[in-house]
Amino acid sequence: MGLLGCSLLLLLLLASVGAAIACSSGECKASFPFSLFLLLLLLLLMELTDLAMNNSHACSFLKSVPPTAIARQGCIASPAPQGSPAPVFSFFVAPLAQNNSLPFNKYAYLTTHNAYAIDGEPSHTGVPRITITNQEDTVTQQLNNGVRALMLDTYDFEDDIWLCHSTGGKCYDITAFEPAIDTMKEVEAFLAANPSEIVTLILEDYVETPNGLPKLFNDSGLTKYWFPVSSMPRDGQDWPLVSDMVAGNQRLIVFTSIKSKQDTEGIAYQWNYMISKYTFRVLSSDSVDGDDGMEEGKCFNRAESASLSDTTKSLVLVNYFSSIPVKQTTCEDNSGRLINMLNTCYGAANNRWANFVAVDFYKRSDGGGSFQATDMLNGRLLCGCDDVHACVVHVEALSLSRCVFGPMEGDGIADMLGHAGL
Repeated sequence: MGLLGCSLLLLLLLASVGAAIACSSGECKASFPFSLFLLLLLLLLMELTDLAMNNSHACSFLKSVPPTAIARQGCIASPAPQGSPAPVFSFFVAPLAQNNSLPFNKYAYLTTHNAYAIDGEPSHTGVPRITITNQEDTVTQQLNNGVRALMLDTYDFEDDIWLCHSTGGKCYDITAFEPAIDTMKEVEAFLAANPSEIVTLILEDYVETPNGLPKLFNDSGLTKYWFPVSSMPRDGQDWPLVSDMVAGNQRLIVFTSIKSKQDTEGIAYQWNYMISKYTFRVLSSDSVDGDDGMEEGKCFNRAESASLSDTTKSLVLVNYFSSIPVKQTTCEDNSGRLINMLNTCYGAANNRWANFVAVDFYKRSDGGGSFQATDMLNGRLLCGCDDVHACVVHVEALSLSRCVFGPMEGDGIADMLGHAGL
């Protein structure tokens, strides 16, 4: 059977599954959501695109990747932990007390888009899952490999809260991944085993159950790590020092997309504290004048976010992923293109480097990938270097070295010395 025949057969199978799901107790529901049909069609197109690209050629090495990149042949997943970003909270030696002495907003954190939407995740509903995936590692593996922020989609489903990659604000059997408490317990286990680390959760929140999320965090044991809204800065001020957050065991930061929950449930409304680059490659409802959210040389805010130049928000998020996560194109996106976009968004964000860089398939690239991008951001934030490994302090003389890969600029190291009392 040719490719077209296989495509038609697959589409018929998807439609059949949709019809079966839409029936309950022998009586079919009046309508099967058209948005779900579009999701199924999108999944089909994505799979065909991935198949065609895999059959044609592997990703080529992008010459625009900076010289610190690790050259690799083709589209592969970086090994871990060797490929992980540098552990910036413990990068420097005494007497600087590591470099956790800066405010939380003076560091960059590798972020996984739809961290729960994992290839090969078994169905927990008894129905085959038919939806898009964005990652290949478990959440535990992601955290162990250096990811420090997770993007999660939370829904009411089966009288509980689930993580779903769905559409229309509703979770279905075929779009559900797992009960949210399973992922939260993974986060809790990581925080318990790593008492110097901080994890951020960015929730695309569709939970309508009153106090459903606070109950979830309490039941999973995460409440004891909670960083309270009352301690979050407004008007562009710096966040507390990482060292103070660790000392107080306030090591879990949670943002919701529902504004009212900041007052009713004590969960920070994301857009009160963060600006964000518009995301997708294809035209969607939050596009600005039809522009491509991944077009080189352009960086503009998504609809919910304040302008990127708004300095009353202390955190900067750069999303860099397509609406259709094809692994082959993700290889190129996570390489030179990502570095270029981070530089572009630096200017658009009033000369501020991103704190969160969010990607699909975070270990895939043609070069150093998202790990190198995070190291670049931390180098820029801490000492103005092109790589955090080039930030070297001569402890004996308390003087600053020159960068290995670029000129020294900024006041990150000076601030660190000041906060350390040196």
